[in-house]
Amino acid sequence: MEELRRAYSRLCKESGAEPQESVLQQLQELSRGRLDLATQSLTVDSCRALGKLLQKGSLLTELILSDCMLSEEGATLLLQGLCVNTVVRFLDLKGNNLRATGAEALGKLLRQNKSIQSLTLEWNSLGTWEEAFATFCGALAANSALRQLDLRNNQISHKGAEELALALKSNASLQQLDLRWNHIGLLGGRALVNCLPSNRTLWRLELAGNSIPGDVLRAVEQAMDHNQDRQTAFRENQARTHVLSKEVQHLREEKSKQFLDLMETIDRQREEMARSSRASAVRVGQLQEALDERHSVIKALKAKLQMAEAALALSEQKARDLGELLAAAEQERRSQAQRQAKEHRLEQQEAAERESKLLRDLSAANEKNLLLRNQVDELERKAKSQQEQLFLARQELSNTAAELKLRAVQAEERLELEKKRSRQSLEDSEHLRFTEVPHWSRSLAFAPHLKVGEPACRPHPCAPQVEHMTRHLEESERAMQERVQRLEAARLSLEEELSRAKAAALSERSQAEEELVKAKNQVRLEEQQRLAHLEEKLRLLAQARDEAQSACLQQKQTVADAQARASQLGVQVEGLQRRLEELQQELSNKDQEKVAEVTRVRVELQEQKGRLKAELTAQEALKEKVAALERQLKVIASDHREALLDRESENASLREKLRLKEAEIARIRDEEAQRASFLQNAVLAYVQGSPLRTLSPQK
Repeated sequence: MEELRRAYSRLCKESGAEPQESVLQQLQELSRGRLDLATQSLTVDSCRALGKLLQKGSLLTELILSDCMLSEEGATLLLQGLCVNTVVRFLDLKGNNLRATGAEALGKLLRQNKSIQSLTLEWNSLGTWEEAFATFCGALAANSALRQLDLRNNQISHKGAEELALALKSNASLQQLDLRWNHIGLLGGRALVNCLPSNRTLWRLELAGNSIPGDVLRAVEQAMDHNQDRQTAFRENQARTHVLSKEVQHLREEKSKQFLDLMETIDRQREEMARSSRASAVRVGQLQEALDERHSVIKALKAKLQMAEAALALSEQKARDLGELLAAAEQERRSQAQRQAKEHRLEQQEAAERESKLLRDLSAANEKNLLLRNQVDELERKAKSQQEQLFLARQELSNTAAELKLRAVQAEERLELEKKRSRQSLEDSEHLRFTEVPHWSRSLAFAPHLKVGEPACRPHPCAPQVEHMTRHLEESERAMQERVQRLEAARLSLEEELSRAKAAALSERSQAEEELVKAKNQVRLEEQQRLAHLEEKLRLLAQARDEAQSACLQQKQTVADAQARASQLGVQVEGLQRRLEELQQELSNKDQEKVAEVTRVRVELQEQKGRLKAELTAQEALKEKVAALERQLKVIASDHREALLDRESENASLREKLRLKEAEIARIRDEEAQRASFLQNAVLAYVQGSPLRTLSPQK
């Protein structure tokens, strides 16, 4: 805080002015980044210093300059400093009588500053100069940071309101706007109402004290409620999307971990197989050396051929056993490959069925949506026809009322004329009666045909006609009242039918939303079942891998048995060597007799050598088959990895399709809600503005 105070004093001295004590005191008492200079008379030099200070100040977040009586130049200097500021969030310029220059400076501020979120401009004169206020509105349209704007008591006319409406169509950040106590009027109110469908962020608009009709204010309130509901739904959708993205990321991480674990196990198995192959190669080399030694020993053998043939028969039997084992392993490998191919085909069929099911569900949802739209259109047509009938009934009622009034006036005129005539005739009769009283006796004498009790003067001939007219008027008035009551009952029934139609539309919409939720839950359940199926397949593949390992271990066991038999044969060969030495002593005396037999034995030994070579080639073939099996295992592992990647890509594509369908359904829901609100507004405006409402009795 002391640093800001010193910087302010230094800037004032550089400009050749004395710093104001009130400003120094507020800078000294600065708390939580809030600088309150309200009701302080700031000079131009102080404004210049504060503007330069605000260009570099990084501690101020709120600036209160209300009722400071700023001049145009001082306000411009302050706002120029705020143009490059990136820290201030709240700015209060209430009661500073800002005019054209101030409006232009504020427009420049809104175009350049990206940090101010709340701007209070109450009790100024920004709307007096239309061009400057248009500049301010253009800057407001380009601003993307301001959230709250207070323009109360700024003498804004209907033209200024139209400029504000144009700005609100382009602005996508302003949420609260206060325009109370201006001169907007009917035209400005309509312009603001027309701009609200294009603005989806503004959820509070105050228009009291602007001579705006009640229907326009109600339309504004409905638009604000609609935007507020949209913002709430948008925040809820964002939260749900965030939660779903976290779940998807968690699932991907788990799948990647499982895949890495599987790859590690496969690598370990490869290393074990490589070590076993190296050990088997060493053992085969040892066997080769033993065979070479046995060949050298067999060359020296000249007796006991039957024992050698028996050993060869045993080795042949061993080779046949190894061949059978190899054939069994080959058969098992083929059966496993067939099972895997069958499972792959089944998975493809299941995926195709699920995709077709999802497409059918989507088509059913689209058809249901079209049905709902047709129902809404039918309800709109019914409402329009009912409105037309109501309008015709009202028009007929007004015509009959006018005709009744005209007839009543004519009847009253005729009644007055008849009353005047009757009054005149009564006066004449009275006059005659008073003048002819002495002559009654003569008149009676000369009028013997008059009966006793018969009046001397007869009633006026117009009296029955007057009574008939009054009765006719009363009957017509009662008939009109009954007709008005019937029309009112018809109107009430039409309104009840319209409310029932709206309730039915709302119930159908709720049912559609419930069906959509059920479809989402079903898709989620199918996805879980699919993941469980994939895990079961992984378990089966691991089991198959374990079986293959057990087969390899069995083959290793057979190789170990063969090595044990070879060692036994080596022991037998050593015994035979000792026996051969003893026999050589006996054969030294019989060399000549056994020359032919030795030649024969040599031929047989050559044949035995060929057989041993064939056995060696068979063992090499076994090695090659083992290597082929290892390559097949590698191919199976790579195919499994590719299948997993294909499943992940398919899952991602299905999620994207589901997201697009949800976005389309949300858009259709917004459009339907907007159409329903527009229809309700039109019906309310028509009912409130019609002349029948003044004639209908109070409920």
